[in-house]
Amino acid sequence: MAERRVAMFGGTFDPIHIGHLRSAVELREVLGIDHLHMIVNRLPPHRETPGISAADRLAMVKAGVGDTPGLIVDAREVEREGPSWSLLTLKSLREEYGADARLVMAIGMDSYQHLDQWHQVEALFEVAHVVVIDRPGSDFTPSQQLLELVEPHRVDSLEALFSAPNGHFMQVALPSPVDVSATDLRRRVAEGRSIRYLVPDRVEQLITQQHFYRAGG
Repeated sequence: MAERRVAMFGGTFDPIHIGHLRSAVELREVLGIDHLHMIVNRLPPHRETPGISAADRLAMVKAGVGDTPGLIVDAREVEREGPSWSLLTLKSLREEYGADARLVMAIGMDSYQHLDQWHQVEALFEVAHVVVIDRPGSDFTPSQQLLELVEPHRVDSLEALFSAPNGHFMQVALPSPVDVSATDLRRRVAEGRSIRYLVPDRVEQLITQQHFYRAGG
């Protein structure tokens, strides 16, 4: 029997939008993932702390994911004290699924650009694979430090990626990338403009009912 394929897809989700959700669904399809954990950061170490509480962002993720097959809304970082280090989360998932599970940390291009600056970054590969979601039209040129980090781990096929439980690096292009910005969504709400069809209906309802992102709110 093939070993289970498990992925961690983390973020502040401030707010969660159709770009996040479509990426999660297509990651499952492209990589053949059995369980994809949507991990809500409580205190993101590499960016400004969100103005909306972790509990509220978790509620929006639950509303957005709903009953989507294979997606698991995961609160372990919300419930854990201290900075939301990805390494701790990956170790927790590794303990949950066992030594032979194929464990993936999926990140976007924004996170990839600074991956070499992450906490104990080399140790990530001792626990999981790292998969970067390509952004169409990106003109990002990796630094020498970033190349030195990822190139020894790089593979170019799913067969190679999943030939071991951890230790590999791969970039993937998704079939239908959606370019939506959470920063732009927050700005739209603050200015009283519509975010209809950029977030799921239930997420929009939560934002409206709870007055999230409203100027002075």
